[in-house]
Amino acid sequence: MQITRRLEFDAGHRIPKHQSQCRHLHGHRYALEITLAGDIIHSSENANDGMVMDFSEVKEIAKNHLVDKWDHAFLVAADDKPVIDFLNSLPDHKTVALASVPTAENLARIAFDILAPLYRDMYGNHLRLERVRLYETPNCWADALPEG
Repeated sequence: MQITRRLEFDAGHRIPKHQSQCRHLHGHRYALEITLAGDIIHSSENANDGMVMDFSEVKEIAKNHLVDKWDHAFLVAADDKPVIDFLNSLPDHKTVALASVPTAENLARIAFDILAPLYRDMYGNHLRLERVRLYETPNCWADALPEG
């Protein structure tokens, strides 16, 4: 069985070497879909009886470990020195320096890698993170899947 929880957040970024408008500082209303796979829990003693995982738990984990960190932040490649210097000049600016360029593809992969260890077999139902889908716009998204 698969379940999916969607969360949204706002963040800025830029793609420094891009040949179009994306090389400029700009922002998006991102949507993050977290798809989990596992068996349905069948235990009258478990509050999650009949579920793979409670959707509120899916949300809480994602918010605490990813969404709250990225929401209303500027996501920037750690080696994008001009932007890092600019952002550091702004008092109390929320900046997240990443190891790679903040494309939808890279952000989806980073999100998957952060979240995968957190969505593990919590109830003996073989729970696992199956996919992270990150929408950069309503019409453009990237899917990160387990590697290997």
